[in-house]
Amino acid sequence: MLAWYLYRLKTYEGELNYSSFHLLAGVRSSLRAKFRHVLFFLRMLCISFLILAIARPQSRSSWKDTKTEGIDIVVSLDLSLSMLAKDFKPNRLEVAKDVLGDFIDARPNDKIGLVVFGGEAFTQCPLTTDHKIIKNMFKDIRAGMLDQGTAIGLGLADAVARVKDSKAKSKVVILISDGVNNVGEIAPLTAAEIARTFGVRVYCIGVGSKGKALQPVALYPNGEIEYDYVDVDIDDETMTKIAKMTGGKYFRATDKESLESTYKEIDKLEKTIISEKSFTNKAEHFLPLALTALLCLMLEFLLKRFVFRAIP
Repeated sequence: MLAWYLYRLKTYEGELNYSSFHLLAGVRSSLRAKFRHVLFFLRMLCISFLILAIARPQSRSSWKDTKTEGIDIVVSLDLSLSMLAKDFKPNRLEVAKDVLGDFIDARPNDKIGLVVFGGEAFTQCPLTTDHKIIKNMFKDIRAGMLDQGTAIGLGLADAVARVKDSKAKSKVVILISDGVNNVGEIAPLTAAEIARTFGVRVYCIGVGSKGKALQPVALYPNGEIEYDYVDVDIDDETMTKIAKMTGGKYFRATDKESLESTYKEIDKLEKTIISEKSFTNKAEHFLPLALTALLCLMLEFLLKRFVFRAIP
């Protein structure tokens, strides 16, 4: 628009042929002539303020006050061969990992760790808030990867060792097994005493259906596994005592649905406390710009009609 205005001024500039300019010496331009371009300036201001008003400028002020009481949870998972039993589809271990993944997703504010055990115990992942790391480790966890046997005492003791020094207000171990303690230097009830000493609450989950189930009975050197129907043997009594001694609870999961409901109940019992206050205020600022554009337009109109009148 500025380029067009300058071009128009140059094109329509008037000319007057005169023999001499000495008679015009000392004649100066009037103020009205000097400020004749103010009309174009006002028109440009009007358009500029309209563009800014249409852009709809806003201001926002907000604050949030969040209080979180984190809970540190270590899951101790049995990896004995019996976890390949097919009373769960496809087997107990895969269902346990699947449901455990959903439980972890539902607790984004907690530190969670993972201990695995068979004939020995091993810390797969220490306490962390990066839950993706734990879930990525699931694919490397397989039944029989540790020494044969079910060392429930070792699995519980190792989990307690991971969480005992935590500064969290609540420290929890979730013990998942489908058998009876038959190996290990630490008895299950001794490990429960250690947990109670350090204020660690233990929730025990017995995984397995009632009666008989198709379970591994032999593992051959070539990796083949022989299955047969055998009685499901879970030490409900010992796991109940462990939970009672530490202020936790024992659950028996006979299928995937009951295992899911077990985790939901634990989720309710150990709920993270979050207190959140939020405030947001948003204000529109287009009106002053629109009014300024209108003022510029009206001023241009008045000046053009009464001050800078053009001669036809």
